[in-house]
Amino acid sequence: MLLTIDIGNTRIKCAVFEYDKILFKESFVRNDAEKKIKEIFYNFPEIVNSISSSVGNLDKETFLLIEKNSNLTVVSNQTRMPFQNKYSTPNTLGVDRMVLTAGASIKYPKKNCLIIDAGTCVTYDFIDENNNYLGGAISPGIKLRYDSLHNYTAKLPLLEKKHPNNFVGNSTDEAIHSGVINGVISEIEGFASQYFLKYEDLTVILTGGDAEFLAKRLKSTIFANSNFLLESLNLLFTYVQRKND
Repeated sequence: MLLTIDIGNTRIKCAVFEYDKILFKESFVRNDAEKKIKEIFYNFPEIVNSISSSVGNLDKETFLLIEKNSNLTVVSNQTRMPFQNKYSTPNTLGVDRMVLTAGASIKYPKKNCLIIDAGTCVTYDFIDENNNYLGGAISPGIKLRYDSLHNYTAKLPLLEKKHPNNFVGNSTDEAIHSGVINGVISEIEGFASQYFLKYEDLTVILTGGDAEFLAKRLKSTIFANSNFLLESLNLLFTYVQRKND
């Protein structure tokens, strides 16, 4: 069994895989990491290997716990990837974006793929049919947009995400919900449309913590898979193991 660990900016997501099947998954805040990961190893003593990607920080004790109970692979810019990295600053490319691109490269070979990760930030990553990673875009995620409206104005309230009742917000709260949610949706569909103009056979994958929330409002040509990063870690681990054999 394999434990995959995605250490994000706000939450940590874990999944236990047996081959390509997810047996268990959980998401938790960083302060609960040591307790939750102990529970995973207790409940799944068959775990032999683990793989992690990180854009956030995890305390040393938790890393030692993972290393004690499994053979840990930490994804970095030095990890062998199944694609050609054409980014002009490859050492600055986020590990999470690399893992998502690796997953698309393995799962959709010889396909033009746009991977959209809707989390703390909304990231767009494009790999072409020749297995070249060309780059993408980064913009603020839903929570960042709500937070910014509250933190950088004098009177706008801090709201939790909610689908707006109407496109035209008839109150301050509804206007904020409309601006944030419809803004993100229009952005995602606009980006996807630009790529479709150039690549008709494009596969678009939406993932991240807000994927399911947004999927209800997006066009059917965008495939929502909130587990894609965890699945990509599983695919990347298998790829690296085969290359090292």
